[in-house]
Order: sequence, then structure tokens, then C-alpha cells
Amino acid sequence: MTSRLTEGRRADSARRRERVLKALDTALHTGGDITVSGLARAARVDRTFLYRRRDLLERVHAAATASAGDGVVTAVSRASLQTDLANALERNSRLAARVRQLEERLSRSIGAKVWSASGLGAPADIDQLQRRITALELQLSDKQGELDERTEELEAARAANREMTRSLNHRPAGL
Repeated sequence: MTSRLTEGRRADSARRRERVLKALDTALHTGGDITVSGLARAARVDRTFLYRRRDLLERVHAAATASAGDGVVTAVSRASLQTDLANALERNSRLAARVRQLEERLSRSIGAKVWSASGLGAPADIDQLQRRITALELQLSDKQGELDERTEELEAARAANREMTRSLNHRPAGL
């Protein structure tokens, strides 16, 4: 099931990629708008599709630079490049923060495993668990005592009921 989903997703991505390449080729031949927004609109894809595929984004930028190479730099392409740069810098910052977070997490995990394997000391949670076990064992013995008392009371009540039933059943008929 998941392989079908994966294959379907890949096929959809390939179709969108082809539409982007076709739109880029058309824009180059007709002198159309060579910006991320313009190509995304022409290819009927989201701009993030282009931003997530570095090779396509580089082609767009190269084509925009090549079309602007004849001396005509439009404000839209400059703004588009500045936006792309700002997005790339922001993404780089987010990825750097995520890498730091993952490195810290890995360091803590490896440190805990090494500490545990070294045998230098029992982790704090083992001591806490042992105290909890002792408390629960005391609770269990208290409850077992209560159960034994109630069982004895129940047995005494049953014996009294049997004795009373016997005495009523063996009573002479005239009384």
C-alpha cells in the first residue's frame, strides 16, 4: 500500500517537474516572465515546489540571469532574487538551529548510555523506583491484612447463619 502511495507521489512530482521545465523553456523562447512566481503560476505549481528543489531553482535563476544578460534587468527579477536570497538565508538559519538541537539530543542520549554502561552509579530513577516498590509492598501487606480480617468475619457470619438455620430446622414442631 505504501509503495503505491510512494510511487504515485513520485509520479506526481515528476509531472509537476516536467510542467516547470516546459514553462521555463516557453518563457525563455517567448521572453516571458522568468521569476519563481511567474514560472510557478505558468506551470500550475506552488512556489514551494521550486524552492524545495534546488536544481530547478538554480535553473530558474540561471535563466533569469541569462535573459537579463542583454542589459535589461527588471525590478521584478531583482526583487525575486532578493526574495529567494532572503528565503534561503531564513531556511539556512532554521536548519542550523535544527542541527544544533539534534546534536544536543544525540549528545544527551549517548552520554546517558555511556554513563549507564560505565557502572559509575545507578541512575536516579532506579532509587526512586525502589522506594516506590517498598511503599507498594507495604500497602499490599496492609490490604492483605484487611482482606484476611474480612475473610474471617465473613466465615464467622456464615458459620452463625448455618448454626441458626440448623437450629430453626431442628426445632420441635409444637413450639
